Amino acid sequence: MKYDTLFHTVSFLILLFKSSIAVDSIAPNETFLDNNTTLVSPNGNFELGFFSPQNSINRYVGIWFKKVPIQTVVWVANKNRPIADSSGSLSVTSSGNILISSNQSSLWSANSTSSNPVLRLLDNGNLVLDDGSGRNYSWQSFDDPSNTLIPGMRLGWDLRSGEERYLTSWKSAGDPSPGEYTYRTNPKGLPSLVLRRGSNITYRSGPWDGVRFGGSPALHGNTVFNPYFVFNATDVYYSFENTDDSVVSRFVVTESGILTYFRWSETGNQWIDIANLQADTCDNYAECGSFGVCEFGREPICACLTGFAPRLAEDWARFDWRGGCSRIAPLNCSTAAGFRRFSRVKVPDTSTSFVDKNARNEEECEAACLRNCTCVAYARTDATGCVVWSGELIDIRLYDEGGQELFVKMPLSQLGSRKSKRAAAVIASVTVVAFLVLLALIIWLLIRKRLAKKKAAMAEQQHDYPKQDENASMGDEDVALPLIDFLTISTATNEFSFANKIGEGGFGPVYKGVLPNGKEIAVKRLSRDSGQGLHEFKNEVILIAKLQHRNLVRLVGCCIHREERMLVYEYMPNKSLDLFIFDQTKLTSLEWNIRYDIIVGIARGLLYLHRDSRLRIIHRDLKASNILLDSEMNPKISDFGLARMFGADQYQETTKRVMGTYGYMAPEYAVDGFFSVKSDVFSFGVLVLEIISGSKNRGFYHPDHDLNLLGHAWKLWTEGNPREFVDASIRNRESAAVLRCIQVGLLCVQQRPEDRPTMSNVVVMLDSEHSVLDQPKQPGFYTQRMFDTDSSSTGNIPNTSSEITVTLLHGR
Repeated sequence: MKYDTLFHTVSFLILLFKSSIAVDSIAPNETFLDNNTTLVSPNGNFELGFFSPQNSINRYVGIWFKKVPIQTVVWVANKNRPIADSSGSLSVTSSGNILISSNQSSLWSANSTSSNPVLRLLDNGNLVLDDGSGRNYSWQSFDDPSNTLIPGMRLGWDLRSGEERYLTSWKSAGDPSPGEYTYRTNPKGLPSLVLRRGSNITYRSGPWDGVRFGGSPALHGNTVFNPYFVFNATDVYYSFENTDDSVVSRFVVTESGILTYFRWSETGNQWIDIANLQADTCDNYAECGSFGVCEFGREPICACLTGFAPRLAEDWARFDWRGGCSRIAPLNCSTAAGFRRFSRVKVPDTSTSFVDKNARNEEECEAACLRNCTCVAYARTDATGCVVWSGELIDIRLYDEGGQELFVKMPLSQLGSRKSKRAAAVIASVTVVAFLVLLALIIWLLIRKRLAKKKAAMAEQQHDYPKQDENASMGDEDVALPLIDFLTISTATNEFSFANKIGEGGFGPVYKGVLPNGKEIAVKRLSRDSGQGLHEFKNEVILIAKLQHRNLVRLVGCCIHREERMLVYEYMPNKSLDLFIFDQTKLTSLEWNIRYDIIVGIARGLLYLHRDSRLRIIHRDLKASNILLDSEMNPKISDFGLARMFGADQYQETTKRVMGTYGYMAPEYAVDGFFSVKSDVFSFGVLVLEIISGSKNRGFYHPDHDLNLLGHAWKLWTEGNPREFVDASIRNRESAAVLRCIQVGLLCVQQRPEDRPTMSNVVVMLDSEHSVLDQPKQPGFYTQRMFDTDSSSTGNIPNTSSEITVTLLHGR
C-alpha cells in the first residue's frame, strides 16, 4: 500500500513538473490529460491541447496560435466526436497509433503505425508522428486540414498517391464539425481552386496559366505572405509562406463560405482581413449560365457570347440568367466551322475539358478541335498546352486585364464568309457597276493627292526631322534595315513552335530562333487578329533602325509577309528585367552592384534617346518588362512601338490617345495627355524604386497604410527611415549608394514635371558620389492602388466581342 502511494505521488510530481515546462512531444504510453497541460512548439508559436469553442461546453483536441491572445484554432482532431466533459485524454500507443479517449472509450484515432513512435508539435504548427528521428512521418496533421490553411500547408493533390488535401468550413463558430463548404483544387485541364456548398460549386478561381489565376495579379509576394502554386507531373497544390517570422497569418473558409486571408495586428490586438477572394458578383459560379459571359460594372452584367442568344428571353429580361444561352445557328458534325476568339476571359469550367498533349502549338490545337465533332472550344496556355472543351461552356467572365484567350467553334455562316460577300457583289445591277466605276475614279484621285502629300512630308522630314503624326501612314520610308523572308524566320523558330515561345508582348507573342548562320534571334510576331499595332510596328522599325547605343536593343531585321508582320531582334539570354526583380528566387541573385549597373545603363540609354541621338525620342512605355538583359546582365531598352519622334527644337506635346502602362505613366500624361522627356523621367524613377525594393508599384500592398510603392518610399524617406524600403537581400550593402539611388528615384517621380531632373542630370547624380542632391517633393499618384497588369493601354474600348480589347484613357 505504501509503495502504491509512493508510486502515485511520484507520478503526480512528474506530471506536475512536465506541466510546468513547455514540452513539444509525447512518447508511447504517456497520457496527455485534459488538465490545462499543453504541447508547445519549440519556437513557441503554436500550442496543442484541449479546448472548448465559444459558447460551447464540448471539449476538443486542437492546435492554436500560442502568441495570439485571442484563441484562434487552426486544426481540430476529434471534430466529429466531441467530449462532453474534462475526462478526455490523448496518448500514443507503442505501435504508433494516436488515440483520443474519454472514460476508456476511444473517440478518435489516427489509424497510423510506426516503430519507436514520438508525437511532436513542430515550429510550423504541424503535428507529426515520427520514428524518433524527427524526419520520417507516418502521420501528420497537415494531411488532414480543418477550415484553416497556415504557412507551409498544401491545398491540393499528391498525384502519385492520389491523396487530396482540402479545407472544410466549421458548422458554426461553436461547432468545428464539417460544415457546408469545402475549398479544393481542381487539377483537371487548367487547374483552378473551387469552393463548393455541398455538391454545388459557388466560386471558381480563374484557371492557372503558369503565372496567375485568370485575371488576378501575377502570383508574387507581398509584405505579409508569399503565395505559390505548384503544377507538375506529381503535384498540384497551392501554398504560402509568411514574409518573416514576426508575421502571423492564416487563410480561412468561414462558416458562411467566405474565403479570406487574415493577419494578426499586435498594435490593434485583432485579426485584420487583408484579402477577400470573392471580389464581385461575377465571381459567383455560373452567374450567367451556359455560354453566357459576365462583366462586372456593365448593366446588365450578363451577356451571351457572340453567336448565341438567351434560351429563356423572358427570364433574361428579368435579370434571371441561370437558363444561359444557346446557339443562334446550329453546329453539328456536318457543319463547316471555324473559330471566334474571345480575349481577356476566365475560361469555362474544365469539368468538360481535357488536355490534348499531341497539339504542340495553336494551329495544331485548332486542327484537333475541328477534327473532334464534340469539341466546342479550345484554349492554350504555357502551363498546360492545348485544352479542349466539349459540352456546354459554363462560368465565363470578362476581365479588365489579364485572363486567357478562348476560341469557340462557330458555323462559318456566323463568322462572315468572304466568299459569300464576293458572290453577292457579282450579282449586281448595272447601277451598282456604274457606282463602282465612279467610286474607283474618286479613290484614284484621293490616292494621287495622298502620294503628293507624302512626298512633300518626306522631303520636309529629311530637312529637320519633325515630329511624327500620331495617325499618319508611315509608308515606305527608306531605312537601312534588312528584310528577312518569312520562310527563314519560320524555320529559325521551328515553325513558331510553342516550345520556342519566350514571352507575350503587348501586340503579340515573342519566339526564340536560330538563323542559318547560327545567330540567335528573338522574333516579335504581330498578332494577326488584332486591329491595332500596324502603326506601332512601322513606328518601331523606323525609329530603332536609326538608333545605335549599347543600352538599346538592336533590331536585326523585319518581315512583312501577307498579313504577317514581324520584328527580329538580337536575342537576350536573360530575357526581361521583370523576371528578375519580381521573382523572389531570382531577386536574391541580383547583388547591389548588378542592380546599380542596370539603373545606370537604363539612364544612359534614355539620355541617348532624349539628347544624344540625331532624333529626339520619347519612349512612352518604359517599364521593367521592356528592359532586356544580355548574357552579362547589361540592360537594353526595347519595344519602341509607342515611342514618339520630336524635332530638334521640340520638347513636349499633347495627345488625345494616352498609351502606356498603368503604374509607370506620369500624372500629366495619364490625366491630360501631356507628354515630354519628363514623362520618361517619371517612368525611370518608378523603375529605380522597383529595382531597389524588389516590389511592383502596381498592386503594392502594405498592412499599415493604403499607399502604393511610390507613397511607401516617400513615407519612409520623410520619416528618415529609407533603409526599410530596400530589398532585404541588399539592405546592408553599399548603403550610401543605395540611399542616393532612392533619392534620385524620388526626384524623378515628383508630381510636377518641372521639378523632375533631366536624364543628363540623373546620369551626373548617379555617377557622382559627392554631389549634393535636392530634397524630393511629393510624388505623383502616390496614393493610388493600381491593378497588377503589364499590358500597355491603347485605344480600344472594352466589350465582349471576339476581338482583343484593352482600356482607353481619355485626356481631360
